[in-house]
Amino acid sequence: MPPEIFAYRRENGTFGVRNHVLILPLDDLSNTAAEGVAKLIPGTLAIPHAYGRLQFGEDLDLFFRTLIGTGANPNVSACVVIGIEPNWTQRVVDGIAKAGKPVAMFSIEGAGDLRTIERASRTAMGFLQRASEQRREPVDFTKAIVSMKCGESDTTTGLASCPAMGQFAERHTAAGGTVLFGETSELTGGEHIVAGRMATPALRDRFMQLFNDYVGFIESQGVDLLGSQPTQGNIAGGLTTIEEKALGNIQKIGHCQVIGVLEPAMAPAETGLHFMDTSSAAAEHITLMAAAGAVIHLFATGQGNIIGNPIVPVIKISGNPHTVETMSEHIDVDTSGLLQREITMSDAGDKLIDMMFRTADGRFTAAEALGHREFVLTRLYESA
Repeated sequence: MPPEIFAYRRENGTFGVRNHVLILPLDDLSNTAAEGVAKLIPGTLAIPHAYGRLQFGEDLDLFFRTLIGTGANPNVSACVVIGIEPNWTQRVVDGIAKAGKPVAMFSIEGAGDLRTIERASRTAMGFLQRASEQRREPVDFTKAIVSMKCGESDTTTGLASCPAMGQFAERHTAAGGTVLFGETSELTGGEHIVAGRMATPALRDRFMQLFNDYVGFIESQGVDLLGSQPTQGNIAGGLTTIEEKALGNIQKIGHCQVIGVLEPAMAPAETGLHFMDTSSAAAEHITLMAAAGAVIHLFATGQGNIIGNPIVPVIKISGNPHTVETMSEHIDVDTSGLLQREITMSDAGDKLIDMMFRTADGRFTAAEALGHREFVLTRLYESA
């Protein structure tokens, strides 16, 4: 792999491949003000969402961890946080401030939308001007955290695009890099394979506890997941059981050993391959990975998933020649030559890595160029 990319150095020593000025609403009531700032200051990025009121316990902890991690992500140059009241807003600002980057807080209570938008816009303008003067510099690519997922999977996903990602995972972790994967539900039937890759018995026990908790919750509901796992699209693509889907999914970690098991949106403490307990829903999954510090996301798709993310470029890989032809505007890396015996697995890995370096150096992914900015928070239970 080439040793260097050109990226933005952050105050805490991390590096980002994008340079966003984020307008982050604390809660659903603050979405309008955040979007108002982004309209007044073109070049800033608002990411509205549906939550942030009356949450509690573990669900509230995850909410804060996700918002703080989003603002602290190395792809973010600076962040303006807007909330209805000051206390929770300040908690998010304090968390982001630990990354050392510029961050400011505005509370709508006692001011209203119009005054808040005016004040926040002045700060956002200064942050944007600062970001415009920042320049990329040479960086060892192993400093980058890369996350992975598959979606709208079919038989080609497990035979071509996921194995190509496995090639990257092996090379990146061997070079000292960090890779994140998850999708707890989509490991069903292959969980023993992942458990066998855990570096220590304690990690294996922790992983199996998370997996068994998931299975136990589903069984407690007395429901049949068919149609959700596998999805209708998976079934149409030839994956008739969750076990078939899982075996293809697991190909994305190659032959790597798993050295960490993370809670949702939790940043890894050391380099290597980490499992994160996440939903298999695409937007939720990528949101959590971005909150954990991922700066690039790899996404394998057979039937053609079109997901993106506001702050992390999402690279789409497909091994399905029909999808590559009919949805070409959504596919960044074509690995269909694997199944047609035109390229080798090593060649597929090379194609993916080449696109990753081009993306890291500034090339827009298909999802970025098309304006896909899906941002979805994970909820654990109902609000109070």
